[in-house]
Amino acid sequence: MGGETRTPVALDGLGGDRGLDVTVPAAVEAVQRWPVRVLLTGPKQRLQDALRTAGYEGDTIEVVDAPEEIGMGEHPVEAVRRKRRSSLVVAAQLVAEGRAAAVVSAGNTGAALAASLFGIGRLPGVERAAIATPFPTRRGVTILLDSGANVDCRPQHLVQFALLGAAYSHAVFGVPEPKVGLLSVGTEPGKGDKLTVETHGLLAQTAGIRFLGNVEGLDIPAGTADVVVCDGFVGNVVLKLAEGLAEELFGALKSELLRGTLTKVGAALARPALRRVAARLDYTEYGGAPLLGLKGLSFIAHGRSNARAIAHALRAAQAAAAHNVVQRMAQAVQGEKVESGS
Repeated sequence: MGGETRTPVALDGLGGDRGLDVTVPAAVEAVQRWPVRVLLTGPKQRLQDALRTAGYEGDTIEVVDAPEEIGMGEHPVEAVRRKRRSSLVVAAQLVAEGRAAAVVSAGNTGAALAASLFGIGRLPGVERAAIATPFPTRRGVTILLDSGANVDCRPQHLVQFALLGAAYSHAVFGVPEPKVGLLSVGTEPGKGDKLTVETHGLLAQTAGIRFLGNVEGLDIPAGTADVVVCDGFVGNVVLKLAEGLAEELFGALKSELLRGTLTKVGAALARPALRRVAARLDYTEYGGAPLLGLKGLSFIAHGRSNARAIAHALRAAQAAAAHNVVQRMAQAVQGEKVESGS
């Protein structure tokens, strides 16, 4: 991964549907497989007991006491403001203080956004931070942003998303000159709503990115663009549709392959290929989605993430820190001259 850093990654120990039952094994897996150090936040005694149960005796996981917990159903902003000693808020604060290179949380998404924005803060010049979701494609990885942080956007916000996404694609995935597409209902410049049409005009004049023009939904899995930008409402719909479709497709395929003797034989023969396809489409390979545009790194994982997914999120966070993603995003935004609207 080049330029490894040993600065720890903070992990919200109580985040996710199963909390420390998943986060503790994830932390142990991550430090055993990759050069990652972890600051694990949560109730100190409970985390220490869980680490002992997991058989961990090393020194690359440090427990940071955070006795409060933000539940999945709590109001995000209120919970972050009220529970300053929660595992999530403390993890974000570790990044703000420079003690951690990044924060990873599978907890309440809204709270993770609030804790990151309040605790870490946006880069100078960045008006909105955006969730950047990696989509595996036949050509590599396409980054979709925003995937849900900003439901209502203005054209200059999408321009900044394009700059942030291109900087991330270049730094982490090694794309020399990322191709940027604007998600719309047609490839012609005049297609789409007012936001899309105005954004197209701005992106066409923006230096520092390779703008392809409009792309459609089918272009995302095809890998037509390395970065696809849209507002958070559209992006979240695309994300949830893709996740649900993948699960249903593989479920239906498995059911059909096990229906009869001949299909079972065929399934056995095709198993290696099917496993390779499943691995390419497996979200746990990426673990989480970065919140781009902050002064530090924040990765948001699925609430239903298993230990493997969170371990990969820790690895992705460490890799992003090693590639100086924050510095590259700051440079990309500072070079942007688009005027902000009201």
